[in-house]
Amino acid sequence: MTLFKKPVSVKGALLTLLLPAGIVLMTIAWFVHGLLLERMSREFVESRLKDEVAFLELNIRQAEGKIDMLKTGDYFEKVFHHAFAIQSSDQTVISPQSWQPLLNPLLQFDGDESIRVHNAKIANAPSDILAYRKSFVVNGVPVKVIVSEDMGALKSSQAELHAWTAIVSILLIILLVGIIWFGINLSMRPVVSLQAALKRLQSGEISRIDAEAPEEFQPLVQQLNQLLDSLDQRLERSREALANLSHSVKTPIAAVRQVLEDTSRPLDESLRHEMGSRLSDIDRQLEAEMRRSRFAGPQVGKSAYPVKQARDLLWMLGRLYPEKSFELSTSLTEEFRWPIEEHDLNEILGNLLDNAGKWSTECVELSLEQRNGLAQIVVTDDGSGVSESDQVHLGQRGRRLDEQTPGHGLGLAIVRDIVARYGGHASFSSGSKGGLRVLVEISI
Repeated sequence: MTLFKKPVSVKGALLTLLLPAGIVLMTIAWFVHGLLLERMSREFVESRLKDEVAFLELNIRQAEGKIDMLKTGDYFEKVFHHAFAIQSSDQTVISPQSWQPLLNPLLQFDGDESIRVHNAKIANAPSDILAYRKSFVVNGVPVKVIVSEDMGALKSSQAELHAWTAIVSILLIILLVGIIWFGINLSMRPVVSLQAALKRLQSGEISRIDAEAPEEFQPLVQQLNQLLDSLDQRLERSREALANLSHSVKTPIAAVRQVLEDTSRPLDESLRHEMGSRLSDIDRQLEAEMRRSRFAGPQVGKSAYPVKQARDLLWMLGRLYPEKSFELSTSLTEEFRWPIEEHDLNEILGNLLDNAGKWSTECVELSLEQRNGLAQIVVTDDGSGVSESDQVHLGQRGRRLDEQTPGHGLGLAIVRDIVARYGGHASFSSGSKGGLRVLVEISI
């Protein structure tokens, strides 16, 4: 069982893609902001603690290690808003006193380092602190200094800032949705105008789409107009073919009818010959118009493999004219394509090669190339050739330069008609071996 999905609108597709992407990016930015804020806060506090330890060390050295001569008590706490601990060989000072159970264990170790204490359960003391300890010697007396800060209060401030960041992120997402919706509606205006132009085209108000479209839609508009041109050309060709056919067969039919209705004249051999000639004219005209009706002309999405088709035709004509050789020269590969309808290319190559095969003495040469955006087909034979005065008549419908060779004089005319429909041209000249050289160039 085949499952059919309802087509998704462009607006829905863009919102489905852009909105989750925006939310994800905002969420990632929010988490990164939290991590960076935590890191920056720790580094800032640690830097302040080191500065304060250095200040205390300077005061202790100036007091020659005599801690009781320092303004301790609540002085440093009021100045720096940090708790501190100073220990010498005979004295220990900790401020405030409530932090004593928290800082005393840190004085039991030596070394300069930052210390983080989490989840401490001591009455009247914070549970989360960051401290910096430094050990040094003054006049032979070892001294330890610790300065610490309550990280709980800082975390509360960080949490508040982080919450405001989340609120701003949500507001930005809402703003982003509005901007995306506005941008989608603004970018879809050309589609709306194009839709209106299609409705006007359907109602017959306009014959071509002339809506102003952005650069991305220009190829679509051009292809639609080319399709309309192609349909108009087909209709015009059909009308022209019917008119030509009606005009061409009208006279031969009238002549045959006159002969058949004239009872006073016997149906002798000359009349039979005349009737046969008239019927041959009708048959030739019917054949020409039927072949013309099969020409497709430029079609979007239609293409042909020139090398492959040429090889097939050369093989077939080689069997038709076994006493003559057919040679192909090309730099194109088997998979190379030309934007020419396959049947049209067969008609061009087939008529040119068949005509060359009839008139050649021993050899027919076919060349397929593509240069400067032109598809080039060159067919040369080594026959008797055509004089320059007669070359201008080649390709005229029904015009034959040699009535002794079988044919209706339609081959080169058909080639010219097809090439003209593709906006190309066919030219005739004398070949290097004395025969006829036909050059066909079509813009691709």
